[in-house]
Amino acid sequence: MPFESPKRILVTGGAGYIGSHMAMRLAESGYSVTIVDNCFRGHVDAVDALRRAAPTATIAFEQFSVHETDRLADIMRENRIDAVIHFAALAYVGESVERPLDYWWTNLGGTLSLLKAMESAEVRRLIFSSTCATYGVPAAGANLIDESCSQNPINPYGAAKLAAEHAIADHQNSILRSGGDFAFAALRYFNVIGSDPHGRIGEDHRPESHLVPSCLLAVLGRRDPLCIMGDDYPTSDGTCVRDYVDVGDLCAAHLAALNALTARESLRLNVGTGRGHSVLEVLQACERVCHRAVPAVRGARRDGDPPMLVANAAHIQRLLRWSPAVRTLDESIGNAWKWMSANPNGYG
Repeated sequence: MPFESPKRILVTGGAGYIGSHMAMRLAESGYSVTIVDNCFRGHVDAVDALRRAAPTATIAFEQFSVHETDRLADIMRENRIDAVIHFAALAYVGESVERPLDYWWTNLGGTLSLLKAMESAEVRRLIFSSTCATYGVPAAGANLIDESCSQNPINPYGAAKLAAEHAIADHQNSILRSGGDFAFAALRYFNVIGSDPHGRIGEDHRPESHLVPSCLLAVLGRRDPLCIMGDDYPTSDGTCVRDYVDVGDLCAAHLAALNALTARESLRLNVGTGRGHSVLEVLQACERVCHRAVPAVRGARRDGDPPMLVANAAHIQRLLRWSPAVRTLDESIGNAWKWMSANPNGYG
């Protein structure tokens, strides 16, 4: 049984990198958008940029934590929210090893608070931002990771995200047993890169640990040389291999999942390209785009990093008819460079 088409969407973490791009996609597609973000790592300036980019859209912004359950439920009722897209999280693998309690509190605790608020406000649709880190190290011989692969995360970031997936599923089961409706999609995406192709918003993490923006900031002289963390992995050039999906393609996957959910559905889908690139290959692509060398040094492995994570995305392609529109690293990195070279200090 299908839901009515959603019109009013709550985006948690909507002032962050992926969340702001999702909010822009929703606003430009005619949805009413409400953003909740405490701006611990998001940016008020990103919301301002969204409003400039879509001046006729309805974009509400509330600056508080998703741990404020009652306030969150009130916002859902006041804005008559139809569905939630939940991005609010901490997302640094290395940091999660150093500060595990922060990751459990934010990524699991924040999701539990959100579910309680949704229950109170009777909101029955959720798109959850999960991660390939829930899989851990792929089994020997598994070149591509599909949704049936075992989930054995090796860092607190992945473990907390997996626990949140389980909590959402348990919540759904309790509602369905009582005769109600609840639907969710957990999108396990791989490494996200790129920016709005028109240069209106971009990627600005503080601290910045993601590979592509770190390369670009090093080119701009805005950070120390890039540290290549490990060159002794069992890969073709010794550096980690990842599947890099463009942020615009990721937003399209979220929108497709949102509109595909039926009243009692649960989806668990990889979002990736099916192609792996090593750290050195990404560095070389950045050099091609920028026409400059990326200052870099070699260092030790980072705790919690598997050698290779590449998606088998056949399930989402078949079920949602989604496939990546951005086909090359250079195109995604070119979009990121467009914004970053114009905004070397980020959002200020």
